[in-house]
Amino acid sequence: DVRDVLERASARETASRVAAGSLARQLLSRFGIRLASHVSAIGDVALPGTRTVSFAEAEAIDEAAPLRCVDPSLQARMMAFIDAARDAGDTVGGAFEVIATGVPPGLGSYVQWDRKLDGRLAQAVMCIHAIKGVGIGIGPEAAFRPGSRVHDEILPPASGTHAPQRPTNRAGGLEGGVTNGEDVRVSGFMKPIATLMKPLRSVDLGTLADAPAAIERSDVCAVPAAAVVGEAMVALVL
Repeated sequence: DVRDVLERASARETASRVAAGSLARQLLSRFGIRLASHVSAIGDVALPGTRTVSFAEAEAIDEAAPLRCVDPSLQARMMAFIDAARDAGDTVGGAFEVIATGVPPGLGSYVQWDRKLDGRLAQAVMCIHAIKGVGIGIGPEAAFRPGSRVHDEILPPASGTHAPQRPTNRAGGLEGGVTNGEDVRVSGFMKPIATLMKPLRSVDLGTLADAPAAIERSDVCAVPAAAVVGEAMVALVL
């Protein structure tokens, strides 16, 4: 029954993930690990690639903010972009970032491929409905930069400390499948929702003749909600 499949693909399925993730979050907090997220892009309206959102900024976002973006002026442009898509009977996707701070070094494995923490985090976020890409740290951008602008330098410890310093965190807190003590940063890239108010061409499954796709009630954009699900999945893996 196609209806059963459609309902299983509904984002309602993620409610249980968020519930379980909230328990994982409480456990992590006992070890000083905290999580936050923010929306970094809606369609092509995005934070500049040079803009790194700190954990404090993401944590301070007002939960009542419509899109949970750290830049109010950019958020207004994102809202206008969504409104335009709604008026056109279309949908839009975007990107979000989950940040975990206080994560100790050494979680994961540099030996077994199936225990590499970046691989496990990627699977956990990728399996959220409509997520078509996952990034760790600077993510896909690493493919387009020279090594000197990808790898993070290691500096001597600051006065009064014992851990080496890193002036950047392009690796997203993970190297070789293992946490390095920096903030863990995981991005999810979400496609537009498939149900359009102006349906695309399709076929009737009974006759295979031309037939427009069905119209279902759906959101124009679900990226802010997906960010919350992303937090839950990252918490569960950590």
